[in-house]
Amino acid sequence: MSTKIGRRSLLKGTAIAGAAVAAAAASNFPAPAISQGKMQLKLATSWPKQFPGLGTGAQRLADRITNATEGRIEVKHYGGGELVPPLGCFDAVSEGAADMYHSAEYYWQGKSKAFNFFATVPFGLTADEVNAWVYHAGGQELWDELSADFNVKPFLAGNTGVQWGGWFNKEMNSLEDYKGLKMRMPGLGGEVLRRIGANALLLPGGEIYPALEAGTIDATEWVGPWNDLAFGFYKVTKYYYWPGFHEPGTVLTCGVNRGVWESLSAADQSLIESCCAADNAAMLAEFNARNAGALDTLINEHGVQVRRVSDEMLKALGENSADVVAEVGAEGGITQRVYESFSAFRKTAVPYHERSELAYGNARLLTA
Repeated sequence: MSTKIGRRSLLKGTAIAGAAVAAAAASNFPAPAISQGKMQLKLATSWPKQFPGLGTGAQRLADRITNATEGRIEVKHYGGGELVPPLGCFDAVSEGAADMYHSAEYYWQGKSKAFNFFATVPFGLTADEVNAWVYHAGGQELWDELSADFNVKPFLAGNTGVQWGGWFNKEMNSLEDYKGLKMRMPGLGGEVLRRIGANALLLPGGEIYPALEAGTIDATEWVGPWNDLAFGFYKVTKYYYWPGFHEPGTVLTCGVNRGVWESLSAADQSLIESCCAADNAAMLAEFNARNAGALDTLINEHGVQVRRVSDEMLKALGENSADVVAEVGAEGGITQRVYESFSAFRKTAVPYHERSELAYGNARLLTA
């Protein structure tokens, strides 16, 4: 695409800028920075800026939007803590101190527990399934309704896939081993841990390793082999468990301040939506590409002891998870409607998955 800006493009950009100022003024939000007919947007994230997968994914999204609009909308990426605290990016966008965020919605469950369903819930939907629900089975409409109360327009913008069970400083042989355990785990997975006697803590990514090293926590989950290798958890604990029950397909979100979103032309809204969808696919592909090699490195170069969570433990965790998720769904209002939509889709997705991806995976093992 040509990068030359003609008179018509300049007039269009000026019109967009004028609309942005007017819309922001009308909604009492600070207007995005405007310079020479270009809109400059601030993207705040929960991740270290250069962190593989998450931080680099946020940067890729910023670059993708900037390039797709030929620089008319320039997105500047701020890592966690650079513009606002890592877990403060939602409030910053809601209030207009930032224009966009890149994070995971379960961090905002204190505002509404319905947000969990747009990140991940224990024994919930896989990445492919959550895409299907959001894109084609009513999830996006409910998410828009939920987020509108906080002046945010949300989009799927990445997924880490099935996450691993976590890093522990001891072997985990039964639910009794969770009693008194101090473990970093966000969202409803953390509530499940509390039900079985553990102490679940919420820490941003950059604080996890120091907490493990200092003994402030005994265990942690993060994402999977690629990200966990980058954080160096193998240096302070050796037991690495699979599968994770808590995050079967964790969504990363791009949230846009509604005043900013509504100031954009339909064409630019479509470009941003398409960029988010492209990165949603690209991030999952990258995690799937990197995790296998990282696991090999953890085992063969760093001596990590990989352990499988027993079926007995998974069944007990599943029973507790069902109770926790159902209790959230009984809260009424938008939360109940999100839960009912999510649960109805899961009810049909599970038997289909059993006869498709899961069936093929089991068949492939017969020839491995």
